[in-house]
Amino acid sequence: MKKYLLPILFSFIGAFLGISAFTLLYPNKEETKSNQVNDTKYVYYKAPQLNTSNEVSRNYNPIDFTAAAAVSTPTVVNIRCSSRNKGFYWISGGGEETVSTGSGVIISPDGYIVTNHHVIEDGDKLEVSLFDNREFKAKLIGKDKSTDLALLKVEAEDLPFMNMGNSDSLMIGAWVLAVGNPFNLESTVTAGIVSAKGRKIDILEGQYSIESFIQTDAVVNPGNSGGALVNTAGELIGINTAIITQSGKYEGYSFAVPSNLVKKVVTDLRTYGSIQRGLLGVGIEEINSKLAKKLKLKKVQGVHITRVTPNSGADDAGIKRGDVINNINGKEIKTLPELQEVVATFSPGDTIIVKLFRNGDLLEKAVTLKNHINNVVDLSQIKKEELKQFGFDVRDLSNDEIKKFGKDGILVPLVLPQSAADNAQITEGYIITHINKKRIFSVEDFTEILKEAKGEIFLSGNYHGFEDDFHYIIYK
Repeated sequence: MKKYLLPILFSFIGAFLGISAFTLLYPNKEETKSNQVNDTKYVYYKAPQLNTSNEVSRNYNPIDFTAAAAVSTPTVVNIRCSSRNKGFYWISGGGEETVSTGSGVIISPDGYIVTNHHVIEDGDKLEVSLFDNREFKAKLIGKDKSTDLALLKVEAEDLPFMNMGNSDSLMIGAWVLAVGNPFNLESTVTAGIVSAKGRKIDILEGQYSIESFIQTDAVVNPGNSGGALVNTAGELIGINTAIITQSGKYEGYSFAVPSNLVKKVVTDLRTYGSIQRGLLGVGIEEINSKLAKKLKLKKVQGVHITRVTPNSGADDAGIKRGDVINNINGKEIKTLPELQEVVATFSPGDTIIVKLFRNGDLLEKAVTLKNHINNVVDLSQIKKEELKQFGFDVRDLSNDEIKKFGKDGILVPLVLPQSAADNAQITEGYIITHINKKRIFSVEDFTEILKEAKGEIFLSGNYHGFEDDFHYIIYK
């Protein structure tokens, strides 16, 4: 036994010396940290260690699109628009059928759907397929070529719908989703960022066209038109409308109508069947470096007034040629499309606050907007509720008028500009004698037939001083 004592003793001694040496060389970290707290002037942090193993690294992704996609995809529909060539063969039941497809967004539980005007343009038959494969025939409520928007309606209840967000608060660089049906591939979701706002790409025709697009790099292809541009909160902040391409397919640039403009157009179409657009009554141009220097502006931004229409809202408010608008209702105006977008969200009769530069001075003007014929006629002047969606009013003829005109019927005393009646080319002074081929003698006769009518409504009548009858079609 004694022969083992000595080796065991040396082993204990060796272990004790090893532990003592380790403690001296590598002191306790917590103890050292606590002793140095009061002397520390700089804070250091340990860099994360690289993963050198064969395990797959977890990517750090601060943006999660799944919630926004889950909310938005059930609200985006496929639209099928068909029409026939309206020649002899079409009348006889034949003819070639043309079919186009696009997307739309459900914006209310009772079946209102917003899409692009060019998706449904000239269509005789509109069909909508929902996310759950249900199919409906759609009715056209109204359309606006100047913004490339249209409103449809399907007869359904409790549909999933998308809430509209505030496109003004959307920031460049923000993540967005494009949801639509490209190439008939239903419920396709792509992601991108907002590349620019207030883009004008000169694709819409007409004197009153409004182009102030949201530009994104989310992938959009044929069939996406009318689909949703969605923020990460799942709100609708634009209607995807166009791409810039030389191949006919996506090449990196897509454009959407901002939701704040969509709200105005949809509200007008839903309420009146047409757009009630307020106008400043000015000619405008962009500010460039040369013009900014000439006008002694500190910044190369704003909108230059080149002319003022007599008796317009701008003229009444004292706005002059040469003024530079830089703010409307508290929103900074840097470009021409921004001004057009802001003004387009208002109606005739609305008053806006315009800030402008004139000879180096900052002025503020209250402008009451008018329509394109410089008056502020609005729907409140239409007495018959049933006629507001068409934009015209009627009244009975007096006995003196019947004797004067030599005709009996009802008179149209008022037609709102850009209304359905105006678009059908009905003018004030029209004497309606028939509706849907039924003879009428009073407003009561007219409204009773109108209430029962569906789809196309045929009006027949004449104007004082003209022998021929005039016929019009409006849509209910």
